[in-house]
Amino acid sequence: MTSANKLRGLDHLRAFAITIVFLYHYGGLFSHPQWVNTMFDFGWTSVDLFFVLSGYLISSQLFESICRYHSVDYKTFFIKRFFRIVPAYLPVVAFYYFLPFTRERGDTAPLWKLLTFTQNIGLDLRTQGSFSHAWSLCIEEQFYLLLPVVLMALVYFKKIPKGWMLLLLLFVFGFVARFTAWQYIVQFYEENTFTLLWLKWLYYPTYARLDGILAGVTIAAIFQFKLNIKTQLQLYGNRLLIIGFLVLTACWFLTRKQTSFSASVFGFPLIAIGYGFVVTGAILPTGFLYQFQSKITATIATLSYAIYFSQNSYSYNAGFSITMDPKRWQPDVYDLYTELPGCRIYFKQAN
Repeated sequence: MTSANKLRGLDHLRAFAITIVFLYHYGGLFSHPQWVNTMFDFGWTSVDLFFVLSGYLISSQLFESICRYHSVDYKTFFIKRFFRIVPAYLPVVAFYYFLPFTRERGDTAPLWKLLTFTQNIGLDLRTQGSFSHAWSLCIEEQFYLLLPVVLMALVYFKKIPKGWMLLLLLFVFGFVARFTAWQYIVQFYEENTFTLLWLKWLYYPTYARLDGILAGVTIAAIFQFKLNIKTQLQLYGNRLLIIGFLVLTACWFLTRKQTSFSASVFGFPLIAIGYGFVVTGAILPTGFLYQFQSKITATIATLSYAIYFSQNSYSYNAGFSITMDPKRWQPDVYDLYTELPGCRIYFKQAN
């Protein structure tokens, strides 16, 4: 399995994910049949696909280093991460911070939260609605910072073979954290603020969104440390893709009401498992995504990071302004709208 082919399969998924994200957020700006809305209602899960991809790619690098050198090259790892993230991220932060009139919905999170990648913790769209889509990057950056430390601790104490227990513990922790947040906090909010506070406590926090990253780490661990399982999987690339799509189809029905108890507690891990099967199928030589070549998807995948960060600024500069009054968030109020995961934020044409 060549690295180029393996990444080619993942490039298709990256291109698919960012395309769905864009259509999900801005499909309302273009004429299209109603069934398109229904189909793309599941587009909010594309961020979970990005989590699985990041978990797999970053863990693969670190696991390979551990297998070869029994250590993690922190310097090389963080330099690569720095130049992958910061050159694109800081200009966008500066744009929002120094040009406040371009903010699409109110203020941003405090600058120190943006610079420390902790914006997703306690994020409330009522007061920090602009640049809110950076929440997912915050979770990934926290993962990048903590994973090498955890792995080195496991290497030092010679517990790498027991690492699966930590993955299982974190997976269970996600269930407990979401159940607790729902049971003791979210369900008691009034209807007009429920969705925003559901986002604050059950969508944006790191403790609620570890499932996708854990799925990616699990795939990387199997491919690096469980070669017998990897060998057995080689023949089933397309079957794993099909299984993944079937699981995601079931998740589509489960999460039709995203803020429900079942979707909040069980939806995220099931979505992560579904995308985990898809990612596994994409990196196996027998999968059609591995074999298929496309310069278009490769280009879109390369630009996906920049597209994701600039998307909300586009909505503002395209000539639309936003209403943040929860009482007016009704489907028949405005013709043109964009959707954030879990709640609808409607645009009205600027005067």
